[in-house]
Amino acid sequence: MAKAGVIGAGSWGTALALLLCGNGHEVTVWSINEEEVKELDTKREHTSKLPGVKLPEEMKFTTDLQEAVCGKDLLVLAVPSPFTRQTARKMAPYVKEGQVIVDVAKGIEESTLMTLSQQIQQEIPQADVAVLSGPSHAEEVGRGLPTTVVIGAKTEQTAEWLRNIFRNEVFRVYISPDILGMELGGSLKNVIALAAGIADGMGYGDNTKAALITRGIAEIARLGVAMGGAFESFAGLTGIGDLIVTCASVHSRNRKAGYLMGQGKTMQEAMEEVQMVVEGVYSTKAAVKLGEKYNIALPIVNQVNAVLFEGKSPREAVNELMLRDGKPEHTALTWQD
Repeated sequence: MAKAGVIGAGSWGTALALLLCGNGHEVTVWSINEEEVKELDTKREHTSKLPGVKLPEEMKFTTDLQEAVCGKDLLVLAVPSPFTRQTARKMAPYVKEGQVIVDVAKGIEESTLMTLSQQIQQEIPQADVAVLSGPSHAEEVGRGLPTTVVIGAKTEQTAEWLRNIFRNEVFRVYISPDILGMELGGSLKNVIALAAGIADGMGYGDNTKAALITRGIAEIARLGVAMGGAFESFAGLTGIGDLIVTCASVHSRNRKAGYLMGQGKTMQEAMEEVQMVVEGVYSTKAAVKLGEKYNIALPIVNQVNAVLFEGKSPREAVNELMLRDGKPEHTALTWQD
C-alpha cells in the first residue's frame, strides 16, 4: 500500500483518487476551495464534476497543502495547467528529496514555452517528476470503464513502480521514457480538438473531422519530433489516441468549447458555458510560438489561433485551410519514374 496525495479535486483528480483508493492505497485529496472540500467530505460525491460517482469513506479531503504533501510516497498533481506552476511553488517547501510527483494535466506555458513537468521540475528541483497521459476522460475512469494510459518517467524503475500503483483490471498502464513527446501530444491535441468542435458546431460532417484528426496529428508530430520527442509517442496512445478521444467525445471540454464557437459564441462565452478550464485555449498561443521557433508549418493551429484571438470567423478559417496550395501528403514518398 502506498500513501498518495492528490493535489487538485477537479474531475480528473477525483477520478484518479478514486482509482488509487480502489487499488488499496491511502489517499488524501487537496483542494484550495473550502466549499468543495466540505461537499466532498460530507456528500462523498463531486456533484458538479462526477455526478453519481460515490467516493469511499476512507478517502480524506483537506485544504491544508502541507497535510496533503508531507509523508506521502506519491503525489499526483491534478490542477488545471494554468495553475500548475503556482501550485508547485506552494508545494515546494513540503516536498522531500526524491519525491515522486506525477503530473496528470496537459498544457504548455505561453510565457516560457515549458511543458508542465518542466515547470514542476523548475519549481521543485528535488522531485522526481513523471507524467500520466493518454485517452482517459475522468467521467469514464470514475465509472470504472476500461481505459489505457501511458506513464512517462526518467527511469524505468520509477515508471514500473508507478505502473504497479495505478494499474488494475480496468486501467491498463504502459510506460515510456519519452516524457517530452507525451506532454507535447497531450497539450497540442487540445488545440486540434477546438478545431474539431468548431467544425461540428458549424454542421460539418465526419469527413471534416477525419481530415482534422489526421492532418492535426501530422502537425503535432512534425513539431514534436523537431523539439526532440519520439515519433512513436505521437503514433500511440499519447498522440493519435488522445487526439481521437478529445476530438470525438461528448466529455471533451475542448471539443465542447469549439462546438459553441462554431455555433457563433465568442471564446469567452464558450469558456463560461463549459464551466471548466479549456486547456486548449491556453495552449494555442504557445503552440503558435513553438511553430515559429522551430520553423514548423502548423496551418490548423494557426487558424484556431486566428479564430480565438484575432476575430477571424470560423468559416473563413476553414476556407483558408481548404484552399491552401496543393502538396503531397507525405514529402518523403517519391515517384519512381
